[in-house]
Amino acid sequence: MAEAFDLRDWQQEARERYHGRNGGTGGSFLVVATPGAGKTTFALTIAEDLMSQSVIDKIVVVAPTAHLRLQWSHAASKRGIQLDHRFVNANGIVGKDFDGVAVTYHAVASEPLLWRKLCSGRRTLVIFDEIHHAGEGDGQKWGPALKQAFEMADRRLLLSGTPFRTDGSAIPFVEYEEGRAKAGYNYDYGTALADGGVVRPAVFPAMDGESKWRRSGELEVTSVALADTDEKTVPPALKAALDPTGLWIPSVLREADAALTQARIDTPDAGGLVVAFDQSAARAYAQILQQITGEEPAIAVSDEPEASRIIKGFADSDRRWIVAVQMVAEGVDIPRLAVGVYASRIRTQMFFIQVAGRFVRLRGEEDETTARLFIPSIQPLLSYAQDIEKTVDAVLADEEKRVRETHENDGGDPDEPLSLLPTFETVGSSQAVHHTTIASGESITPEEMNYAKSVMNRAGSAPRGTTPEYVALILRTAGAGTAVPAQRPADTAQAPLADQKHDVRRLLRRKVGRYSIVANKPHEYIHAELNRHFGDTAKTATLETLLKRIALLDRWLEG
Repeated sequence: MAEAFDLRDWQQEARERYHGRNGGTGGSFLVVATPGAGKTTFALTIAEDLMSQSVIDKIVVVAPTAHLRLQWSHAASKRGIQLDHRFVNANGIVGKDFDGVAVTYHAVASEPLLWRKLCSGRRTLVIFDEIHHAGEGDGQKWGPALKQAFEMADRRLLLSGTPFRTDGSAIPFVEYEEGRAKAGYNYDYGTALADGGVVRPAVFPAMDGESKWRRSGELEVTSVALADTDEKTVPPALKAALDPTGLWIPSVLREADAALTQARIDTPDAGGLVVAFDQSAARAYAQILQQITGEEPAIAVSDEPEASRIIKGFADSDRRWIVAVQMVAEGVDIPRLAVGVYASRIRTQMFFIQVAGRFVRLRGEEDETTARLFIPSIQPLLSYAQDIEKTVDAVLADEEKRVRETHENDGGDPDEPLSLLPTFETVGSSQAVHHTTIASGESITPEEMNYAKSVMNRAGSAPRGTTPEYVALILRTAGAGTAVPAQRPADTAQAPLADQKHDVRRLLRRKVGRYSIVANKPHEYIHAELNRHFGDTAKTATLETLLKRIALLDRWLEG
């Protein structure tokens, strides 16, 4: 075997727990660890241990994608473990000069009896990478196939950063307690961030803007700000915002590229990732980025060998941007990623956490990068960003509650991938505006961010790694975060009354959005409360009354 690799504290603790629980007993062991924590290193260490102790003879790694099985093969090779990532079911047997194979869930599900035979002949450790991909519910084929293929395996090591499924179905080989996955070891993002030296902090600029659409065949146009959307209006509003022919997504890409330029001052090879909703959008976004930067972005839009080569080439280069669809959202290791744009229509917590995980991988002790992931200012993404530092148990409890309420209401899954909704026709979108920035679970207003930046500018040079978000939270704690009046839009005194009221209503919507997050109340409920209090609506209110609405919201927020 190759020389021993240094383990992080959590990896060593999980290793000791694995051997303590599984010594001589075999069975399954679930490790829940945040993206970037080092699940691969931990799993390969366990494999080395078991092989050196003559407990196992062969290793099977089951991964979601072809690129990930290639990544596993390379990581194992560095440790003297040879995995055949080119194995296909037609081979029938594994070459004698390999320690095992790396295969996809799809390949196993297509011929489970072959894999049952391969595992029955030799003592085998099966490592399931991102096991939550397999489910046992109605219509789920992977879960039953995995059980058939590997129920006879000597050892099973299950890895996941999000050990739950949006459809609520059980995951094979996972032990459940009161309906919740029971982990052999749990190392979540919040714990890793507190430990230091494992993951980066992440902030989430939430971008608002007007979306316009109409029902097919109708003339009436609906216009709604992203921050004001509800379950009915989110799909068409998000579709319009993400349309590359509109104004919203190009303006977000410009903001993100400016953030990447700033990040590259301290980290010259820092890179950015745009997660698009389909291949057509990915290519259109790449063209926009090329116009902004003058550099052609990398594009990875499928799970083909060519895409794996593109991803690896980008990881090893200093190119600015890569644009991808779903495949880069999980498991792919590009540590230099520092800035991202969430331009997907998928609203599941699992997918959001996996995307965020692409940016929090620490590159070493000297890495002081704060990751930035630009998101649309819609629910439930705002809540996911606020909860990103929660413990895994809390996330599981929230997911369990959401799934239960969804099925009780029989209203369908609000977090399912959004379809193109043929009943709606996109009309356009406005340029994006900052709605809020979420850092350390706190929602920071644009006014607080601007004030923090002005304080930093007056103070001169700040320690490396100090961010405006960090300064804004300190100023808020000190009671100085609102030194710049938040309720007065800049330079409205000279503007026409109609424009002044338009700007104040926009600010009112942002305040309502922020209070909605803090108080966990729907936007409609808050607006109705304001209407009852003032006896009018935001559309009919005078400028004076609109400002009073904002002042009342500020008092509610303080409370």
